[in-house]
Amino acid sequence: MTRILIVYYSLFGHIHRMAEAVALGVRDVPGCEAVLRRVPETLPSGVPEKMGAGEFQKEFSKIAVCTMEELAGADAIVVGTPTRYGNMCGQMRQFFDATGKLWVAGDLVGKPGSVFTSSATQHGGQESTILSVHTTLLHHGMVIVGLPYTFEGQSRLDEITGGSPYGASTIAGNGPGTRWPSENELAAARYQGRYVAEIAKRLAR
Repeated sequence: MTRILIVYYSLFGHIHRMAEAVALGVRDVPGCEAVLRRVPETLPSGVPEKMGAGEFQKEFSKIAVCTMEELAGADAIVVGTPTRYGNMCGQMRQFFDATGKLWVAGDLVGKPGSVFTSSATQHGGQESTILSVHTTLLHHGMVIVGLPYTFEGQSRLDEITGGSPYGASTIAGNGPGTRWPSENELAAARYQGRYVAEIAKRLAR
């Protein structure tokens, strides 16, 4: 089986829903396996609850934390991170900062790497966030995989939607539960998962 590792952080659940859609896309490809893993929480205990994220965090905490061994053993890695001031979230940054051993060993060189994100507003830094992760993936020698325009949903003009050639994305709105990923945004995430899996499968041969 070609193993696609989906590593993500989600505070309110938007990135989690997108990650599930990416996993569905991976599983559309015969011989490919999708594995969902989270990165460790860095917020002090009790803070997510004060932010209104307590109920989701109870579920999110049940997902296993990604290990360095899992990163090294994956055939491809898809990263999901919310936008924080046009950049990846601190939890994801801290996770990547601990991958020095993998970098020294070249464990991720030549593997497909892809990114999806969310932001509160339509122009909230989605593309710059994805590009901020691309920089790290490139330093690891990974092959960047985006969301090609063959996914026609990113050219839609009849609705406000996330998604760009850099990767799938969703607009979360301001505050918990304000807006959830649309069908088009979930379709983009699923397409991206399938696309990454197809490339990973070819390279794994």
